[in-house]
Amino acid sequence: MKSIHDEKELFKKIMNLFQMQFGENCEVVLHDLTREYDSTIIEIVNGQVTGRKIGDGGTNLGLEVLRGTKQDGDCFNYITNTRNGKVLRSSSIYIHDDEGKVIGALCVNVDITEGLRLEKYILNMNGYSLVDDHQNKPEENEEFITNNVAELLDFLLAQAQKHVGVPALSMEKENKLDFLRFLDEKGAFLISKSSEKVCEFLNISKFTLYNYLDTVRKKSE
Repeated sequence: MKSIHDEKELFKKIMNLFQMQFGENCEVVLHDLTREYDSTIIEIVNGQVTGRKIGDGGTNLGLEVLRGTKQDGDCFNYITNTRNGKVLRSSSIYIHDDEGKVIGALCVNVDITEGLRLEKYILNMNGYSLVDDHQNKPEENEEFITNNVAELLDFLLAQAQKHVGVPALSMEKENKLDFLRFLDEKGAFLISKSSEKVCEFLNISKFTLYNYLDTVRKKSE
C-alpha cells in the first residue's frame, strides 16, 4: 500500500462494521497522516461523540508517532477524558505504507459516560461490589481531542510550561531549551505555523528558536 486511499473502501467497511456493532456511541475515525495535521480526518462515523468532522485534525498522540517519539503508537482500550466531560474508551492503530512509513491511523472512541453513571448509581444503591476497582482498569492516556489544531498547539504549550514549572516571562535560556525539547518530542513543530506561536509565547525571534532547536536536537542524538 502506497497511500491510505488505496484501501479506503476497505477501511470504510471496517468503520461501518464498528458502527453497526456498537451503535451511535461508537465513533470511528480514519486519518490520512500524509496531509497537513490540521486536516487529517478523511472519514468519520458518529462524529457527534467528539464533535469532529471530515477535514478536522488529529490529536497530540498522533503527533508523537509522526515525530518518532513513540516507535509503536498502537494503543488499545485506553481512557480519554474530553473537555466537555465525556469519558471515552479508545483504541488506535497506525497504518504503514510498503516502506514502513506511517501514513494513517484508524481510531475507535466509545462514549462510556452514561454507562459509568449507571455503574455508580448501582454501586451506591447496592453498597457493595464484587469487582476489584483496580482489576482490568484501562490505561489513561492524556489525549487531547479537538477539531481545531490551534487549540491542540495551545494544549501542548500549556503542557510544556507545566513540565518546565516556570512562567514564560521568567524562563532562563536552559528553561527555554527544556521547554522546546518537550514540544519537539511531542511533535508540536509538525503543526503548520507553530513556530510563530512558540516565538510569541517565549518572546524570542525565529532565529533564536531555530538555534535553540538545533541545540536541543544535537543533544538528543
